[in-house]
Amino acid sequence: MAGLTIWCNATLGEPALKLLRDEVVPHRLVFSDAPAVSVLDVGKPDPSLAAADVAFGQPDPDSLLQAQRIRWVHLTSAGFTRYDRDDLRLALRRRGGYLTNSSHVFDEPCAQHALAMILALERQLPKALVNQRGDRAWPIAELRAGSRLLNGQTILLLSFGAIAKRLTQLLALFHVRLIAVRRKPDPFPDVEVVGVGELDRVLPLADHVINILPENRETVGCINAARFALMKRGAYFYNIGRGPTIDQDALIASLKTGHLGAAFLDVMVPEPLPPEHPLWTTPNCFITPHTAGGHADEEIRLVRHFLANLQAYTRREPLVNRVF
Repeated sequence: MAGLTIWCNATLGEPALKLLRDEVVPHRLVFSDAPAVSVLDVGKPDPSLAAADVAFGQPDPDSLLQAQRIRWVHLTSAGFTRYDRDDLRLALRRRGGYLTNSSHVFDEPCAQHALAMILALERQLPKALVNQRGDRAWPIAELRAGSRLLNGQTILLLSFGAIAKRLTQLLALFHVRLIAVRRKPDPFPDVEVVGVGELDRVLPLADHVINILPENRETVGCINAARFALMKRGAYFYNIGRGPTIDQDALIASLKTGHLGAAFLDVMVPEPLPPEHPLWTTPNCFITPHTAGGHADEEIRLVRHFLANLQAYTRREPLVNRVF
């Protein structure tokens, strides 16, 4: 399958751009005049998409419906909410097409980011940093008494995709109990996998609740006031999935009452979070600005992932990270 026209609206630095141009040969590469600002943003409609066989980046979903030549869409993100549409699925299926994402690029950094925050909270690092930037006291007794070992604790994973599976491998070193909630509770080594209908049963068991849910009709507002109330008093909550999957007002209320011990958010609503938003000043709420998937060689790894899939596509082999 040679001579494909590959449309790209990904914003790439020179090293990644050179790699893409050099390795995409013998195929033709066409760059959009309206590139996506980042892997989180959708590009604007672009007429040049209509002449392409493959789309790489964040194409406008409505334009994909009209681009009859497109047989394969490869996203530069792990998330695919805006493309999770019945009309788009049907259109690609009728063309014999596919949609893939870049989960294998972001599973490792997201898993490491989550582990870093779990350990930071258990070892009281945020409180130590607040103290250093505040009155610079010497709270040795408080911090030592509040520091806990992960060993023997229960960690609940909401969703069990690539990020969660990699995180379980990292957490295995600490001899924790791992529970995962997913649509299809297929067995997985050393993890207690349960169906979504058992979420309310397992929430009270967890010392750490890690939300990695994607955003869709079934998950928006899934973690609400009733479910925060079900969590163990003093439990830690983390969101590295999507902001709309939780009720942020309910989260703030739970932190203020002290029911939740702490929360770590990498995603929220809206983004960017305005400086005056109450989440910034909610006690024991720690925020990173949607950086969990970020890493220094992110663009290079995105291009390499696409190129590997391109080779598989031209050989009619199975694609990695196929969504549909």
